[in-house]
Amino acid sequence: MYSRRDFSRLGLALAGGAAALKSATGFAAEAATDKFEVTKSDAEWKKELTPEQYDVLRKQGTERAGTSPLDANDAAGTYLCAGCSLAVFSSDTKYHSGTGWPSFWKPLDNAIGTTTDTSYFMTRTEVHCHRCGGHLGHVFEDGPKPTGLRYCMNGVALKFTPKVA
Repeated sequence: MYSRRDFSRLGLALAGGAAALKSATGFAAEAATDKFEVTKSDAEWKKELTPEQYDVLRKQGTERAGTSPLDANDAAGTYLCAGCSLAVFSSDTKYHSGTGWPSFWKPLDNAIGTTTDTSYFMTRTEVHCHRCGGHLGHVFEDGPKPTGLRYCMNGVALKFTPKVA
């Protein structure tokens, strides 16, 4: 017969295994071997980014849905990586996906890279900045035409520059 204590131990063991699996197979392990144009020490990133930006861009965190003002932004302009200011998306490809995160159907040319993210017992395609490697979000195959893709980005990982008239 199993006790509640046995199930608690099993839960803790599984949680520890999941954390180890994420660090062993997640973006951070894969990106460590990549060479990016913009590279900084962990201390430099922490100094330059807000705690929320650091968590998302450098530690592959996710902001809470519905918290980014960029999700509701309909202004014409360009979305930049908050880590290195590389232009990554145009407002021309932004749409309201209803997910609570800024969504786009296409990135700008040569702006992003992707890796396979196997964290949390699922397989997704992670999107990162081509220049600094900062985690921007994920891409899914449930977007609108013409690409059918939904680039679901963390607003905190982006900066918006309005189009000059």
